[in-house]
Amino acid sequence: MGGDFAPGPVIDGALRSARASGVAIRLVGPADRLEPLLAAAADGAALPVVIVAAADAVEMSEPPAAALRRKPDASIRVAMQQVLEGRAGAVVSAGNTGATVMAARTTLGLVAGVDRPALAATIPTSRGRAVLLDAGANAECRPAHLVQFGVMGAVFAQIALGLEQPRVGLLSIGEEEGKGNELTREAHRLLKAAPVQFVGNVEARDVYAGVADVIVCDGFTGNIALKISESLVDLIAREAGGSLAVDLRRRLDSAEHGGALLLGVGGVVIIGHGRSSAGAIENAITLADRFARQGLVERLERGIAAIPVSAS
Repeated sequence: MGGDFAPGPVIDGALRSARASGVAIRLVGPADRLEPLLAAAADGAALPVVIVAAADAVEMSEPPAAALRRKPDASIRVAMQQVLEGRAGAVVSAGNTGATVMAARTTLGLVAGVDRPALAATIPTSRGRAVLLDAGANAECRPAHLVQFGVMGAVFAQIALGLEQPRVGLLSIGEEEGKGNELTREAHRLLKAAPVQFVGNVEARDVYAGVADVIVCDGFTGNIALKISESLVDLIAREAGGSLAVDLRRRLDSAEHGGALLLGVGGVVIIGHGRSSAGAIENAITLADRFARQGLVERLERGIAAIPVSAS
């Protein structure tokens, strides 16, 4: 039920995924709205897709905490419960980000040793792809949180990008160790002792240069960085056009990679853009299935447990 155009594109994307890979899908929402759409698909009854009833849904414009209090049977909460009970291996949502994060935290809990979950977004670089986190789950962070983000981001990169030893960088205003504010200076010191391949500070101008495979920052900074990048690509498309603009937009579009992964909660949760198309939902389901099968949560637990006490 999440997204600007739900539930149509969500159901279409789920059906595409079920056809292509045979992955089992549980569509969560009001049965009276979902059943006619599923029945409209010629092969709907033959696919491994079932409906899980949920009376309510959190709207995109609703304050997350208040909405979840008012709506105990909200579809996002029921979806998280499916994972908690072992009925599903992952949750995919293109709905209210705040409500998704809150429902994941309260229902699935946090991985042992993790203080804050983080949104991990995949971005293009001149050398391939990199992971930026936090992309918006935490507006304010402590240095220890950035260390945890670095470790979780490295695990993400191992699975999503196929990298054995991802290079972890810290987003700051200068390459030198002493540059930045109190948060980044202390995080730099702690990351040097963390169980990751830390390559030091990364300036904003180098984010897309491929100098790091994982770029760590607080959610306020990360969200602004992504939104500025998106607006720049839109400007290039309007002013210059051509294949370059199309390629840049495609590579920066989260739909190409399935959305952002919420790292640090006790289950696999993918958060798509509110404007997610059926193709974006299909990609998100593919990504969620991969992370669930490759034991993301267990690998995160091992990575977090390896952080020295002095860096936590």
